[in-house]
This record gives sequence, structure tokens and C-alpha cells, in this order.
Amino acid sequence: MQEPYLLTAHELQAKIGKDEISPSKILESLFKRIGDLDKRIKAFVRLNEECILKIPENKKGKLYGIPVLVKDNICVKDEETTCGSKILKGFKPPYDATVIKRLKDEGAIPIGKANMDEFAFGSSCETSCYGPTKNPWDLERIPGGSSGGSAAAIASDETILALGSDTGGSIRQPASLCGVVGLKPTYGRVSRYGLIAFASSLDQIGPITKDVQDAALMMNTIAGYDEMDSTSVDIAVPDYTRSLTKDIKGLRIGVPKEYFIEGIDKEVESSVKKAVFLLKDLGATIVEISLPHTQYAVSTYYIVAPAEASSNLARFDGVQYGFRFENASDLIDMYIKTRSKGFGNEAKRRILLGTYCLSTGYYDAYYLKAQKVRTKIKEDFDNAFKNCDCIITPTSPTAAFKIGEKMDDPLSMYLSDIFTISANLAGIPAISIPCGFTKGNLPIGLQILAKPFDEETLFRAAYTFEQSTGFHRENPKL
Repeated sequence: MQEPYLLTAHELQAKIGKDEISPSKILESLFKRIGDLDKRIKAFVRLNEECILKIPENKKGKLYGIPVLVKDNICVKDEETTCGSKILKGFKPPYDATVIKRLKDEGAIPIGKANMDEFAFGSSCETSCYGPTKNPWDLERIPGGSSGGSAAAIASDETILALGSDTGGSIRQPASLCGVVGLKPTYGRVSRYGLIAFASSLDQIGPITKDVQDAALMMNTIAGYDEMDSTSVDIAVPDYTRSLTKDIKGLRIGVPKEYFIEGIDKEVESSVKKAVFLLKDLGATIVEISLPHTQYAVSTYYIVAPAEASSNLARFDGVQYGFRFENASDLIDMYIKTRSKGFGNEAKRRILLGTYCLSTGYYDAYYLKAQKVRTKIKEDFDNAFKNCDCIITPTSPTAAFKIGEKMDDPLSMYLSDIFTISANLAGIPAISIPCGFTKGNLPIGLQILAKPFDEETLFRAAYTFEQSTGFHRENPKL
């Protein structure tokens, strides 16, 4: 019999429904796997083994008995939630995030917290106060970030499902580099209540899974209006599993010329172009499109996101929760020393950048101008979707790079998100799925983007490609 940790959520669902396996057996299998592997991978910052004593009674739940790993910036009641930062050490939320409540209501079992870049600031999972997570395909390489722990745990079969958050590619880029599926929903489709904010106009929670069907199952549970989130949109949520059909005849797929640029790895470019040809052979119509303001996306993002981050992180002052410097001479000294010692270098860099962009004399020159360019980027997508139903691009310009390779070069690190950032600025949904491997056996990801609230088209295209290839079935040799 195949070990339970190797199975997908939908495969386990079927076995649970036939009484062929119990949730406790699934958890026992996973805990052994985690014990065997995680000292090397370091995907987890906390494992809640006591969850085996609190298996839900809701046997009719859509995800009954299925373990879920939660990124460390999503609140789980009474479980330490630190955003990978020393400044939040010891913080235990008194409530569940809406996505956690919905998962629990459907019988899913949160099993612990995943490592991440501090406050989601990073593309490599190296800025965490717990140290870096490693890519299961090559332990000398990064898993991507900021949801690197979630993606690495899925790739190494240390969890069945995982939650991540995506501000500029933080679900899709690690999914690409770890060879798994990662979905950033439309902004407003999934509640952000209980997500510790990085950039409030960009953040979205989404699933990281072993295959497209599992991503659809998770979206059926976590998507939908929430009155606790003022940015949540009150529109009906379809059954995404109905979009899982191997039929893309007549689907118009846009290929933007701006995404195949100098600097993209040749193996990545080749794999993505092969994917486009395959989709054409399966019945899709390929349309060349232009997204002319793409070249400004990284610059725009690194004004808007740090500006919002500097505002959101102002609350972490040592007074209300988390770390506090104890030997301060007065209140101002306590603020300064708490934040100086509590935040890591990348967090400080982004707070400084954001504060500068919002300061008197620079607001109009930087932040206001960036918001105007952001509107232009959204208009590019609006115009493109008049001629196509979805858009295909690489997810990341390269496969996973070596740990430490870009830590001293922030600009090079920021460019890791060059293909994912635009979706967050425009608020549209996007998914990354495996589409190939380098000669060094490192995964390559294919990104599909769609119109706002049209996740159904994403699932249709992604499922068709996945079922016509075998990339999602490949596993790292651990």
C-alpha cells in the first residue's frame, strides 16, 4: 500500500469516504515523514502534533481529515504566529483567520506553521529569523519565497495541502521553483482577515498543492465574501472542480512579447514555449499580445509595496505584543531598540524605502506616480483580455538559485519576481504549474493569468496542460 503522505487530498478523500484510511493514520504517516526529512529541509517552524488528539467530528466536511500546513503570517487561534520575525516571537492570536475557520469548518486539520521570508519580504525564504528553508530538489538551493516553507513542504510530501500568501509572486514563484501548483486568487476573492499585512492592496491568500484538482478543492473552501474584510467582494463562488475538464478547444491564449526578454534563462524559455505549442495542439488558439507597461512593473511594485509595508509595520513597537527590548532608558529608546533588534535587515530596508516614498516632498514624485503607472498596467491587461481568454508567461526568469547567491544584491533578488508582480498590481488571478525541468533536474514553472474573478479559466487551462503531461507526478529524490 502506498504511504498516505504520498497521496493528494482528493485521493485521500476517496479513501476516507470508503473507510480505507483514517485521519489519524494520515497524520501518523506525515509526522514520521516530517521527522525523517525536516531537519534537512526546514519547511516547518512549528509542528502541532497535538492535532492528532483533536480530529474534527465533521465527517461530511469537504476536506475532512486532510492536513494543511499554514504559512506563518496567517493567524491560527492560540498558536504562535510570528511572520518569520523575532519581533513577533511569542505572539499567539486570540482568533482564527477566516480561511482557517473555513478550513476547520470543512474538517481540515492545521498541522503547523511554515517558514517564510520575514513579513513576506523576500523571494528566497532566506530572511526568516529561523534560518533558510531548502529546496527539496537540491538542498543547496532556495525554495523561492516568501511562501518557501509551504512550497517545500508540498514538494517533499511533508504535508497534503498548504496555504501561502502572495503580494508580488510569493505563492507562484516558490511553487515554480519547487515544482508544485500555486494559485494567487483575484484580489478580494479570498478573505484577508487574519493575514498579518505586508501590503494591503496587494496581499492575497491562496493554495499551494500537489496538483490542480487539490487547488480547486481548497478554493471551494476558502473563497467567498467575508464581512470581516472590507476588501472582500460579494460575488458568487462557483464550484471550481467543474472547471477541471480536458477541453480547451477555442480557448484564446495570449502570449505577451514583453515576457520573453533578455536575461530569461534559455531552458525556462524553451520549456514555456513548448507548453504553448502543446496547448495549441490541444485546441487552443495562440494570440500574440502586448503588455507595454510591463517594464515598469518592478519599479512600481517596489514603491507601492514598501510604502504600504512601512505603514502596516508601524504597529510593531514592543508595546502591544511580541518582542520588547527590556533595558531601554525611556519610551522612545524602547521603540527604537525594539524595532532595531526585532526586525531583520530586509524588513528595515523596506520600511526605510517606504517611509521615504511617503514623506513630504517625495509622495507626489514617487508614490502618487507609481499608483498612476499601476493603473496603466491594469489597463494593459484589460485591453489584452479583449483579444484573449487567458495569458501564458514564465513564472520565474530562472530555476532555483543557490542559497546566499543573491543576498548581497537586493536588486537582483527583486528581479526574481519580474513575471509575477504585474498580476498583483492589476489584482487579477494567476496560477503556476510545473512545465519542465532544467538539465540539472530543477523544476520550471508555467504561469497562467486570467480576467478578474475568472479562476475557472485558469483551472480549465491548467488542468488540461497538467493532465496532458507528467511533470506534476515527478518527485525530488530525498
